[in-house]
Amino acid sequence: MDRNQVPRRGNLPVRIIRFYRDGFRSMTVGRYLWALIIIKLFILFFIFKLFFFPDLLQRDYDNDVDRARAVRHSMTDYNRNQENTLLTP
Repeated sequence: MDRNQVPRRGNLPVRIIRFYRDGFRSMTVGRYLWALIIIKLFILFFIFKLFFFPDLLQRDYDNDVDRARAVRHSMTDYNRNQENTLLTP
């Protein structure tokens, strides 16, 4: 069978893997675009999380029991939740 010829029947996951594998092999400009996307995702998820989203529960509470209690209290506190809703009484 020729390399460029795709079999009509077969295992669907194998056909999907071959489709993407062959597509990525034949890319030229797309490789640079994918590298740019991966770098951008790295910056968004890792660098921003490190500097802009500190772990406040880890900082403010010493153990998991206190952290769980604080989360439970903030979710079930009726007065706090009423202030955050947009509906008017």
